[in-house]
Amino acid sequence: MRRPSERDREFTDFVTAQRAGLVRTARLLVSGDTAKAEDVVQIALTRLYLSWSKVRPETVGAYAKRCVVNAAIDEHRSVFRRREQVRAELPEVAVDPRADDEQTMLSLLATLSPGMRAAVVLRYVEGLSIAEVADIMRCSEGNVKSQSARGLQRLRDLFPARLHRIA
Repeated sequence: MRRPSERDREFTDFVTAQRAGLVRTARLLVSGDTAKAEDVVQIALTRLYLSWSKVRPETVGAYAKRCVVNAAIDEHRSVFRRREQVRAELPEVAVDPRADDEQTMLSLLATLSPGMRAAVVLRYVEGLSIAEVADIMRCSEGNVKSQSARGLQRLRDLFPARLHRIA
């Protein structure tokens, strides 16, 4: 039986420590679909493993989040997904006011474009700085600011009572 390399052990340790957080982030990025979030994280971790020897230890967390965001956006753009997924019309009322907070958040996030959703989740749920989000999304800080602002405004317009306490 072959022993795992040091590289494999380091990667396994990282995945063991960070996977749950990556799935939580992915779940928000894919509007609450846990199975899709698991798929997104698996794709991201595969990409991360292939690049593991090139990633600096001090930036591996941010790189992993970038992989998750990219995988979620790629999944959203997938031709297969667009062709095969059937959606009902959006209801006139955005969210049932009696719904729990998590389901409300997921429903609201589903109304945002992938870029806006990523900016809002990374900034306001994950608590990352504008510079960190710009690095993860590979865009300018100005783009992060505008995507975050537009995303929050859209969320406030849809469900003002709960969102005025967000930034």
